Amino acid sequence: MFQTFEEQSSPDQGPPRLAKLRDVMTAQKVDVFLVPRADTHQGEYVAARDARLEWLTGFSGSAGFCAVLSDIAGIFVDGRYRVQIRSQVADDFTPVDWPENRLVAWLKEQRPDGGVFAYDPWLHSVQEVAQWREKLADFTLRPVENFIDTIWENQPPPPDASFFAQAPEYTGETHASKRSRLAADLGANAAILTLPDSIAWLLNIRGADIERNPVPQCFAILHDTGHVDLFAIPGKADAILDHLGPEVTLHDVGSFLPAVANLAGKARIDPKTCPDVIATTLDDAGTEIVRTGDPCILPKARKNEVEIAGAKAAHTRDAVAMVRFLAWLDAEAPKGGLTEIDVVKALEGFRVQTNALRDISFETICGAGPHGAIVHYRVSEKTNRAINLGELLLIDSGGQYVDGTTDITRTVIVGDPSDIHRTCYTRVLQGMIAISRARFPNNVGGQHLDALARAPLWMAGMDYDHGTGHGVGSYLSVHEGPQGISRRSTVALEPGMILSNEPGYYREGEFGIRIENLIVVQNAPPVLGGDDREMRDFETLTYVPLDRRLIDTSMINTAERDWIDRYHADTLALLTSRLDDETRDWLTTACAPL
Repeated sequence: MFQTFEEQSSPDQGPPRLAKLRDVMTAQKVDVFLVPRADTHQGEYVAARDARLEWLTGFSGSAGFCAVLSDIAGIFVDGRYRVQIRSQVADDFTPVDWPENRLVAWLKEQRPDGGVFAYDPWLHSVQEVAQWREKLADFTLRPVENFIDTIWENQPPPPDASFFAQAPEYTGETHASKRSRLAADLGANAAILTLPDSIAWLLNIRGADIERNPVPQCFAILHDTGHVDLFAIPGKADAILDHLGPEVTLHDVGSFLPAVANLAGKARIDPKTCPDVIATTLDDAGTEIVRTGDPCILPKARKNEVEIAGAKAAHTRDAVAMVRFLAWLDAEAPKGGLTEIDVVKALEGFRVQTNALRDISFETICGAGPHGAIVHYRVSEKTNRAINLGELLLIDSGGQYVDGTTDITRTVIVGDPSDIHRTCYTRVLQGMIAISRARFPNNVGGQHLDALARAPLWMAGMDYDHGTGHGVGSYLSVHEGPQGISRRSTVALEPGMILSNEPGYYREGEFGIRIENLIVVQNAPPVLGGDDREMRDFETLTYVPLDRRLIDTSMINTAERDWIDRYHADTLALLTSRLDDETRDWLTTACAPL
């Protein structure tokens, strides 16, 4: 089984570790030390060796950081984790709502006279450090070797999984073509690549260094000739030498910074993702730096026809597993006796039975009743609870398949719903439908669409504290930039970009609701009477029935009703022939017109 249920950390481990860290800070004459979630690749998901924030604090979320001072340790988390963090960290740590409260302003409030601010320059981006230099004039910034690594006994070793090739039948383009295409428009003599998923996409390789994300931890330099220097731990890339060919030269990762220092001409870096130590190395060498985006980011986000076809195949396969699971759940849950762990195991079992599952795409979120209000809840043996009649059950899960990555959330009722369940579910569903039906001009970003998903909730004085949608990779990371649907998503949505569509509503201590499909941006057909401007819309990739018992039909309009009925009809048409008789009967009932 991919998912495990042991408790990953405990709040009581934090205070003694915090005390040791403060001893190091005192010895080094440091007033502030920053402990981020990130690793040297600025990744959202990190290997066990790099889980410094969790080791120190007990907080296991995928985003956040801790600013440690002598008298306070502020741990900054966004809206997804504000319920979760209270159960994971000791009182020695002070939760800070982020990004509403920014680090710079918080530090000035805590230490108005400034002080020495230490940080690991591998774990913070060029842009981040530049902002500190600009706004923290009263502080002395000091890059240091990571203090956590000096006190972490039995710190896990670096991941050593072998890299493997991703065949052109799934990528739709050879890495020679990608290298040549990007090199022709590099705007510099070389581009320094630090994001594993960018390198994976460029070279058509994958890895197993990060659980749930098939990325290879490595660095690369793409030259304007199309040649690539690849830097990895010795032995990890030996199996793909023939795949890489003569235009990709393999090096020990220890030679990466010296190679950066020896670059001639202009060097391109992405200040949003490049570790600050790399910019410092280039500056010290007198190399001219071109600060612009990672050249792989947008091409990777714009899925080609082969990748979209793979995504559709993966979603159809995953939908069969989900429907079999939901039919099983509908039969078993009302009998009583099921727990959250039982549900997670069952769902993973149905995915395994596809005989195509490489991994789950993240730890399955399965929250019954009040646990559903913990946005990124991870069930453990300690927190596992029974699923009771009259409760909502939120299940957010996904699979990694060689042809695509899936991510789906369904909220279902066990037994009979209450009026508030149906009212809130329907408002969330209305928001999901609004995004699904959206039509928008070229150059529109996700921030312009986000309000469509929230409007039905806003009208009732409700909202949710997370984005509406994130980008998704092609057998890569389930969270992929730069595209998104949120107030901060300024990147224009372009054809081929895959996103999630997942509004929600959470009532702490009672229930949580989220409904999620994946969608892909496409060119919209012309509308009779419209002008000739270029327009976009979305094609839905996820076809799994919604819980009709939770839909208050008195609240929805004709267009929304038609969308639901059409969605269920399409689901039935797509999946019927792929199911056994019993599951087919369940699906027919689940997809009946409203």
